[in-house]
Amino acid sequence: MKKSKKLGILATLVCGVLLFAGCGSSTDESSASNSESKVEETASSETVETTDFSGKTLNVVTTSDAYKALFDKFSEETGAKVEFLSMSSGEVLSRMKADKSEPMADLWFGGGLDAFMQAKTDSLLEQYQSDVVKTIDEDYRDPDGYWLSKGLTVGGLLVNDEILKEKDIEAPETWADLADSKYKDEVIMSDPAISGTMYAIVKGILDKDGTDKGWEYWEKVNENIQFYGKRGKDPQEKTASGEFAIGLVPVDQSTFDAAEENNLSVVYPSDGIPWVPEGVAVFKDAPGKEMAEAFIDFMLKPENMQQLAEIDGKDTNQIIVDGVKGLDLGLEKKDLIKEDLTTFGSDRQTILDKWADMTADKAQ
Repeated sequence: MKKSKKLGILATLVCGVLLFAGCGSSTDESSASNSESKVEETASSETVETTDFSGKTLNVVTTSDAYKALFDKFSEETGAKVEFLSMSSGEVLSRMKADKSEPMADLWFGGGLDAFMQAKTDSLLEQYQSDVVKTIDEDYRDPDGYWLSKGLTVGGLLVNDEILKEKDIEAPETWADLADSKYKDEVIMSDPAISGTMYAIVKGILDKDGTDKGWEYWEKVNENIQFYGKRGKDPQEKTASGEFAIGLVPVDQSTFDAAEENNLSVVYPSDGIPWVPEGVAVFKDAPGKEMAEAFIDFMLKPENMQQLAEIDGKDTNQIIVDGVKGLDLGLEKKDLIKEDLTTFGSDRQTILDKWADMTADKAQ
């Protein structure tokens, strides 16, 4: 009897311990669940806080107001108002250097990479390297996170076939062809100090051929050029009007459209395509820094890069971000010249100074 009673007491104690343990487990699980719920709520509130920019304004410096549709989409998703200031990359750089007291805007969207690299050197840009940005090939973004590319500008030739036919001259197929004296006074390009694309072409050939051989080449081409255009559009417009037979131009959909309208030909030189990333960056100490960074991640979504490709009329966006379906203008990644972007900005002034000495009597 005593033995049975002891067993009963022991059983009761065991059950009590087990019950207590069970209750403790249930309490812990409930506590953990509540904790996770609070974390989710916090994360959710943080997400809303960083993506809802209602009542705030993102100030953007850009080369064109054509991008309004893409920024309107960003506004719809985030509530941010967007205001634009249209300015060339050279003008942006000059203004920033002249007044460093406060940033001129939040986001710098588009323009020649040499200006972005110089701005990095002058400590005028913020670093930004999100997980989204890091998916871009390193050839098309700054390793330190100061700029990235929204696409590539590539250089090629626009040819007025009628003029060449009248003069019984064959159309050029390579950059090397332009050095032939048969094209004397038939070639036009813009001053590379004014046009970022022309600087990219000059620098691309120097990278391709080597400094000494490259400058020998440009000296020969210079002999075939009467004067250098003071606007980026001069080569296309003057070739289309029949003033010149061959124009060095940035190639995009508008180039092909102009060629079709004016009975011209677009030539991708078979000895390589010079290229330059079109920069995007956040201005240093920008008041709208978070909005600018949010826009960069938004821009890099494949569907938005596709819209950007359509706006820009280029087929290089798919080179920047995998999975983008854009235009097909006949350009392939393998056609691009192997360029040294690390010196694209640092060599700029030296190259332009040498260029100015070489072409002094032909600058407009």
